[in-house]
Amino acid sequence: MRLTRLLLVCLMLGLAPLLSVHAQGQVSPYTVVVNVADTSDAARDGAFGDALAQVLARTSGGQDLSSKPGYADLLKGASGIVQQYQYQRAASGMALQVTFDQAAVQHAVAQMGVSGGGSRPPVLLVVRDEDGSVVTRDTLAPLTQLLATKGYSTVLADPAKIGDTPSLTSAEPDQVAAVARQYKTGLILLGQIHGNAADWALVSGGPQQKWSTQGANTAAVLTDAGNGLMDRLGKQLNVIGSVTVDGKLWVSQLNSAMDYANLVAVLRADPNVRQVTTLNAQGDGMLFAIKSSLPMDALANSLAAGGRVLRGDSHSDADASLRWVH
Repeated sequence: MRLTRLLLVCLMLGLAPLLSVHAQGQVSPYTVVVNVADTSDAARDGAFGDALAQVLARTSGGQDLSSKPGYADLLKGASGIVQQYQYQRAASGMALQVTFDQAAVQHAVAQMGVSGGGSRPPVLLVVRDEDGSVVTRDTLAPLTQLLATKGYSTVLADPAKIGDTPSLTSAEPDQVAAVARQYKTGLILLGQIHGNAADWALVSGGPQQKWSTQGANTAAVLTDAGNGLMDRLGKQLNVIGSVTVDGKLWVSQLNSAMDYANLVAVLRADPNVRQVTTLNAQGDGMLFAIKSSLPMDALANSLAAGGRVLRGDSHSDADASLRWVH
């Protein structure tokens, strides 16, 4: 059955509003792990404040809220909105895993007058050492901790499957699509460490952005890499819209009514999308009219970061093009 016929079935049965995409296995943006000196009340309360700062950055789309009225008082009273916590061992000694009440965090962000862009998907780290082995989380701590302070969580590639994941010399679209589907994110940082230097590439739903870092030691190299990553992600994703933009979005590789319904659910769930209208279908693709708070290219970047779509070949009738990840 052709996509156009399946589309009609979807519309008649009203499937699109009922189907949603759930990123299974993805860590909640309201749960973070922070270092803690000991189990004293003072150390624990300080860790709660550090943890809440990370959660606020995550749930506001990476915005810096530190200058907002009430921010400092909110961190001081962080213990009041902790849902649960537990101590755990860490390479540095001891850590505290903290989960905050979702409704309370969202209310606090709204009270500060922030128009959130939604929480960001995690960054998948695929970093190799000189011998080709996967760098461990403990070694990557300077990088992961810096990203956490900027509102980004991280996941590490499975060492058992590292041969199937992209590298600096090989990041084919099919590989990227497979990894995005597996780890539920379109933000992938590829790294190759050699001595006190490293080469990096950010794959974010489209062409790679490459750069190099060096430092006095591995920690300095990783910190520099984190700053470079934040700069690139900030330019690509932290685009603030002030007016409603009307545009057209083309999405290819929609092979079933379920693909169409899930795509519409993804579009409607995005906080930057205000209205979605299906215009027509052709082959395995569909054209949508979009009302968005972002320019179409920036919206496409934001959607690709979620891992369910990637940047696609340009289409003559569209302002931006994507392809669905199965």
